[in-house]
Amino acid sequence: MRFIKFAIALIILSVTVQLSVFAQQDSVVLDNILKKTKKVSDERPVEKVYLHFDKPYYSVADTIWFKAYLTMEQNLLSQLSKIVYVDVISNKDSLVQTIKLPVTGGVAYGNIPLTPGTYQQGNYYFKAYTLWMLNFDDAYFFSKTIPVGEAIDKQLNTHFSYKTTGADKAQVIDAVVQFKNRDNVVQAGKTVNWKVLSNYDIVSKGKGLTDQNGILRIKIDPRKAEGIQNGELITDINLTEKDVQTASFKLKPTLASANDLQFFPEGGELITGIATRIGFKAINSNGVGINLKGSIVDNGGNKLSDISSSNLGMGSFYLNAEAGKSYKANVTFADGSTKSFDLPKSLESGIAAQVNNTDSLAFNLKIVANDPYYQANKGKTLFIVATNGGIIYYAAKTKLNTQVTSARIPKDKFPAGIVQITLFNETGNPISERLAFNYRTDGLKLNLKSDLPTYKPRQKVKLAVSAKDGEQLAEGNFSVSVTDEQKVLVDENSEITILSSLLLTSDLKGYVEKPNYYFNKTNAKKLADLDVLLLTQGFRRYTYKEIIDGKYPAISFLPEQDMRLTGTLRDRTGMPVRKGTLRLTVPGTTQAKEVMTTALGVFSFQNLTFQDSSDVVINAKYSVNGNGPMIMLDGQPAPPVTGNPHPGEEITNIDSAMSSYLNNSKRQYSYLRTLKEVKIEGAKAKRPSHSDYPSLSGLSSINATVIEGDRFQGCNILALCLQTMATGLTFFEDKFYVTRDYNAGSRVPVQIFLNGMPIDYIGLGSVQSSDVENVEVFTRDDLGTVNRMYNTNGVLVINTKKVPKGTKMSMEEFKKLIPDPAVLKIKPKGYSKQREFYMPKYVNAAATYNFNDLRSTIYWNPKVVTTAAGGLSLEYYNADGKGTYKAVIEGVDKNGNVSRAVYRYTVK
Repeated sequence: MRFIKFAIALIILSVTVQLSVFAQQDSVVLDNILKKTKKVSDERPVEKVYLHFDKPYYSVADTIWFKAYLTMEQNLLSQLSKIVYVDVISNKDSLVQTIKLPVTGGVAYGNIPLTPGTYQQGNYYFKAYTLWMLNFDDAYFFSKTIPVGEAIDKQLNTHFSYKTTGADKAQVIDAVVQFKNRDNVVQAGKTVNWKVLSNYDIVSKGKGLTDQNGILRIKIDPRKAEGIQNGELITDINLTEKDVQTASFKLKPTLASANDLQFFPEGGELITGIATRIGFKAINSNGVGINLKGSIVDNGGNKLSDISSSNLGMGSFYLNAEAGKSYKANVTFADGSTKSFDLPKSLESGIAAQVNNTDSLAFNLKIVANDPYYQANKGKTLFIVATNGGIIYYAAKTKLNTQVTSARIPKDKFPAGIVQITLFNETGNPISERLAFNYRTDGLKLNLKSDLPTYKPRQKVKLAVSAKDGEQLAEGNFSVSVTDEQKVLVDENSEITILSSLLLTSDLKGYVEKPNYYFNKTNAKKLADLDVLLLTQGFRRYTYKEIIDGKYPAISFLPEQDMRLTGTLRDRTGMPVRKGTLRLTVPGTTQAKEVMTTALGVFSFQNLTFQDSSDVVINAKYSVNGNGPMIMLDGQPAPPVTGNPHPGEEITNIDSAMSSYLNNSKRQYSYLRTLKEVKIEGAKAKRPSHSDYPSLSGLSSINATVIEGDRFQGCNILALCLQTMATGLTFFEDKFYVTRDYNAGSRVPVQIFLNGMPIDYIGLGSVQSSDVENVEVFTRDDLGTVNRMYNTNGVLVINTKKVPKGTKMSMEEFKKLIPDPAVLKIKPKGYSKQREFYMPKYVNAAATYNFNDLRSTIYWNPKVVTTAAGGLSLEYYNADGKGTYKAVIEGVDKNGNVSRAVYRYTVK
């Protein structure tokens, strides 16, 4: 925290110099703004996480390699948190796994093996955060959509498209699916059974035959009272008499009528009598930008100007609003639909901050007041405050002596990134605001250079790395990835890079489409488009009104400095055990710790280090002050599991979009297909389920979502884990509710059963996560047998593992099976296992190697550290692939400058 205070001290000093000529009363107002802004920076510093992946998509059986950069204000590597978390969420909106990584010096290294069975083809949503970041809006977590394809056991390749006409009861969806086998041979004349699910109900179903091109055309006419908003098409195709393959596709119907257009006057408001620049943004129902052309007309039908989007549905135009008039935009969208939208009503009296950001040296600020505002506030003081990342870098004052006041704000005062320029009135209330981007060309420069312009397959490469800040060699922490571009095709504009993340999207609330477009070969056009983006995008990590009013986000979690396990030791009466001794051991290791409880019975094992899925034993038997002590472990806080907030990033047709990559993966992992030949004979043991209990036998398995017991590994408290893992349910206070009904206003709770016996939420506390066989979630009770009996809506069934049948046991043996409350055996979430990226070494060029080197990631090094001495060189060997290889380096230097560079060389 020391460097934060030092930075703020410098800021206050520089501001004091500028304000030395201020009148005393003016300084009091500005001093209040500075102090409260500093309070936010001191007590609620902003942490950001960025993950650099070795490539943008993967195949099942691949390993995802990544490096986490954890930064604070000014993008300095963070000294706050020492642990970072990465959640992987499937396209079914369920948590697949959580990765826990130790942070050293603001960076961490991770890998995720995409194990067959655990991972299947689909779009996965990754989000990264620290415990400290849970205090704030999860919109500022790092997030990325990563497609994963299947190449090992994939027997069916598909291509899917659909269009929607009508809405609600008149909705019709025309879908087209093409089927090919694993060798891309079209499947003509095959029978296909299909059904459509929406809100967990089957709303349409049918059967069809593929044509000579393997295409099946499906007309979906929902036979329900409402149309499909978020559904799923499931197809079963008979490739042979005994081989039936299933494919499913998401349905999120969009209509031209759902296209939306929003307007954003510069400074915040449209003001009568002021020529105002108005940004606009057009999106479809998926939140993706849609381009348009149109015109602005007044209420008399007079055309004032033509408008058109410049990039991804965004653009701007000028309007001088007149008193008593209203305005609308008549537009034609790129899909051919037309629509009219009302512009915001203009204020009769107001003032606006307007910024011209075309000057490379300064932000040209213009403060414009219309006549009514000027006459009412002539001679009053105005304050200008400009911040980056919540830190004030510029402050000044002026008098409202004319209706137009101009100022130049030097850009070299600010680091690269978003600058928030706010105008305050004489009482210190914010009255206008403008965002602008500070694009610096004098920052950190990274460079990669190979020792040769072209290479042969399997030839050794020497890659020189240099990092310079101006003319000086820079000390920094970087990561390098080299991929075969023939296998890994990339849309540069759609990538999430360290520049687009730390400098742009991490400070913007809302979806930014194609974020790297603004940093990929940046030119005047892209900077203009970036300026329009900041006119239209929400930026409200904190608002000045909240800061001035002293309304700050509540702090519930402190930054994690180490891995620890905490809890309370109680006796059988529930009273805390004072000065009780507990011992923690990790079997198979030398790690052991002893702690003593506080006067309230609280204990804390700190500075722990163990890998994920490790067995941990906490023993309180040696507690001299406790009579039959019980160990109550605290739960691990975690964000709720949510669906992908950016569905526009998902790839619908993974088979075709990733065909080059998957064809290579099919060859690369061909040896894994032999596992399918293994057959296990014998009757399969019946698993516990709701059908074992007569009172629940009326529930239909078709409507159930099953959570397997192994998903609860590392879950200390089952009840807390179910709050985020029970798909289709919402938890509030001490009850679960069916989400769709809860959102519609219903407050009828779900009934919980444990092995067929009804319990309440408190009763879940008696269930050990390790004892759970599975959990069944029923959002519907078709027969109503449970709902009517318990006056509930929906059913949650917990089935525990059955004890194997055996010989009779003695009472002494039975007592040994009862868990000892003084000994707690758990598998807490530990650190992810560290692995080294494999790189073959072709030492003897003349040797014959009897394998094909089909690697798509040729080189991955997350530990590239530059020094002031320079001279860093990386060495590795090419694979068998010929063509262009792409090397990417990203990272941050010791001064918080972030940078990225791309280098390509040829393999012939």
